[in-house]
Amino acid sequence: MIKKTRTSKTSRVVIPTPEEFDFDLCLSFLKRSPREVLHRCGDDVVTKAIQLKDDVVVVSLRFDQGQLFLEFQNGNPSVSSQQEVISYVREWFDLDSNLKPFYTLAKKDELLKPLVKKFYGYRIIGQPDLFESLIWAVIGQQINLSFAYTIKQRFVEKFGDTITVNDQSFFLFPQPQVVANLQDEDLLALQFSRQKSKYARGIAEAFASGEISKEKLRNIPLQEAKEQLMKIKGIGNWTANYGLMKTFRYPDAFPLEDAGLHNAIRNQLGLKEKPSIARVKKIFKKYKGWEAYATLYLWKSL
Repeated sequence: MIKKTRTSKTSRVVIPTPEEFDFDLCLSFLKRSPREVLHRCGDDVVTKAIQLKDDVVVVSLRFDQGQLFLEFQNGNPSVSSQQEVISYVREWFDLDSNLKPFYTLAKKDELLKPLVKKFYGYRIIGQPDLFESLIWAVIGQQINLSFAYTIKQRFVEKFGDTITVNDQSFFLFPQPQVVANLQDEDLLALQFSRQKSKYARGIAEAFASGEISKEKLRNIPLQEAKEQLMKIKGIGNWTANYGLMKTFRYPDAFPLEDAGLHNAIRNQLGLKEKPSIARVKKIFKKYKGWEAYATLYLWKSL
């Protein structure tokens, strides 16, 4: 594990945001677990280490009067690095998606209308790192969210790089090459199941070898991207949809089999039991092109 120490010299850039953007709601998502180790949240700020092509930066984000104020905590990066970080932040908070058509659709829908009114401006908080998205999806399979965060914390702290700024340590998600070289015993010690260990290492090997990458999947149709991912053992339909939704913002990617989604529909419609897969498919036909955001707002209702 690489450890870097930097002194603090801050610089700032401003990122305009769309009208349909609520930083507090997005920040509430980032505060979901006290065991989250890939960012730190205060009352109105989030601070995170970001791996760039040639450097690691630590940035803090605050919101005021329709703009995100981005401060670099460990020096003044080059113009190209600043642009790389701005692109990362725009991906992270999904700032380039025009939500107006989604809100027009949702305001006419029995299921979504109260949710978009209550959570207006909430956006998909993504994971620009596809490898992180897929490993996090595998970690979370068939366990509760609290335990998933516990395993993730152990995994990141054990195998991720760190950078220290002003005596505070910030973690980066483990690199595929590192995970590919692990043994089952390394992950079993963190309470991975044996199956999840094999899946995680297999995904890491696919990334480390170049078999799969974010660049290879960028800008190809959803179904083709899913097929590429599902060739890797451990990535099924749910995991592929989740990763593509969180990393690429495919608007029609949604985890159809997700138990949380089914519970949200049951609660919102006052059903006695969870809806069948067939009923979920029927409901989501109305949201064609906006399945990911319909899922997001239903999850938020929980």
